Amino acid sequence: MSRRRIGFWYRLAAVIAKPPLVVLFKRDWRGMEHIPAEGGFITAVNHNSYLDPLSYGHFQYNTGRVPRFLAKAGVFRTPGVGAILRGTGQIPVYRESTNALDAFRAAVEAVERGECVAFYPEGTLTRDPDVWPMAGKTGAARVALMTRAPVVPVAQWGAHEAMPPYAKEKKVRLFPRKTLRVQAGPPVDLSRFYDKEPTPELLREATEVIMAGITEQLALLRGETPPSEPYDHRKARAEQRRKAAGEGPK
Repeated sequence: MSRRRIGFWYRLAAVIAKPPLVVLFKRDWRGMEHIPAEGGFITAVNHNSYLDPLSYGHFQYNTGRVPRFLAKAGVFRTPGVGAILRGTGQIPVYRESTNALDAFRAAVEAVERGECVAFYPEGTLTRDPDVWPMAGKTGAARVALMTRAPVVPVAQWGAHEAMPPYAKEKKVRLFPRKTLRVQAGPPVDLSRFYDKEPTPELLREATEVIMAGITEQLALLRGETPPSEPYDHRKARAEQRRKAAGEGPK
């Protein structure tokens, strides 16, 4: 198969989601020409708001190549939402369980069938103080190196202005209308990692290339210079614990 048909469930999701997105937000979409017309591929997307999957999903839907997201398994148990997720072929992620590898296998199989699988390599909403992409996890790189499918970096900006990440005290701000900006770039070059043993070090290097591609596109969208190194939440937490214990930096 060369591509996944949109199908009933995706069209139903579009009927539900697109009207409010069109009414409530302006759009600035760039780089649709980098979305492959045929064949399996991966998109790697930054994550700065609970709203941005809808923003990116709208962009991708309009290219005619619908994505299969990896989503936490618990979301599939939500009434109504779960039925749409299952109907549209989204991939449940079971963390720290005997089913943890199922998502990886499903992603590889989907790409090999000619579908698009969308990864949020950060694994969660960014905690970077300036909302840049954080250091990524290796899942997208693993699938990319196994399938040798194109990895298209996608940056998005603006959804966080309507729904800020991790700011429970801040209400959703829909007005004045915000602009949802999405930009896809050319596939990142991972060819130097092919035909090599997928060691943890190699997977981290490949992931850094993917995250650099996303950050480059976001820098173009924002018209700003990104940090020299991506924010690493684990290192930041460790540093905070050391400071709280009265220890010096390491």
